[in-house]
Amino acid sequence: MTVYDDIGVLSATPVTRNDYNLNDFDSTDVFEFRIDSTQNINLSLTDISAGDDADLYLYQDNGNGFFDTGDQQVGSSSRGGNADDSLNRRGDAGTYFAEVRRYGSSSGDVSYDLALSATTPNNSTSGFSNLLPREFALGDLSADVTRSGTISDTNTTDTYQFSLGSFEGVNITLSGLQSDADIRLIADNNNNRIVDAGEEIARSTSGGTTSDVISNPGSGNYFLQVNQYSSTQTDYTLTFDYSFNLGMIDIPILVQPFSPIPDPEPWPLNPLVNPLVNPLVNANALLTTG
Repeated sequence: MTVYDDIGVLSATPVTRNDYNLNDFDSTDVFEFRIDSTQNINLSLTDISAGDDADLYLYQDNGNGFFDTGDQQVGSSSRGGNADDSLNRRGDAGTYFAEVRRYGSSSGDVSYDLALSATTPNNSTSGFSNLLPREFALGDLSADVTRSGTISDTNTTDTYQFSLGSFEGVNITLSGLQSDADIRLIADNNNNRIVDAGEEIARSTSGGTTSDVISNPGSGNYFLQVNQYSSTQTDYTLTFDYSFNLGMIDIPILVQPFSPIPDPEPWPLNPLVNPLVNPLVNANALLTTG
């Protein structure tokens, strides 16, 4: 049976719906929610079953309180295969419907996880999305990487995923801005694809079009978010300046022990006479008179 889930008023605390299923008979699930003021709506469709595909759509209610053909579609994400889908857009107060739709070529059950939240726009402290879809998966960094993008009211956040190995580092720079945007770095330690307390590693929130920089987080798995601050559109360039520091490697130096040097003319000891006297030396020859 198709799920119709009334979530209620959406807030900054993420709401999750995990291990939901679509199939040949029920190809869509619908999640109704409301926001009480202008906020950034964040939706993240993740963990789609291998070999399957599902897409994400957002509609604004036409005022009758029902999900029907009169509702306006205000966003969609339809990436191929089981890649994560996500939506981040500014919305006015009102009722919305998030629809998860099975892609036509999938067969059998399609499982997925969905997370939803609403965050404060124009706020460098609480304006970031707290959801972590793999929108742009860079994988294990091994060289410099440059990406460009655009954020606006219809795409308030871009999220990049990358990893660093031992003795590797990276300087991350956000530049080329026409209006204010910010970045922050997250380590999703429990792999729940949500930014929990203590998982933010660093952020840079320079004002205006000044570049933002985060430097050398060290080895680990990370998400980097580019977030709209002002309510205008801006292009951006995101640079990952990779480094490998051989000076950080502690190589132990193995020193072979010296072999004992044998005495070339050992003194035969006679403990019954005097162990400290060398019998090869004539003691009388060392005596002088006068």
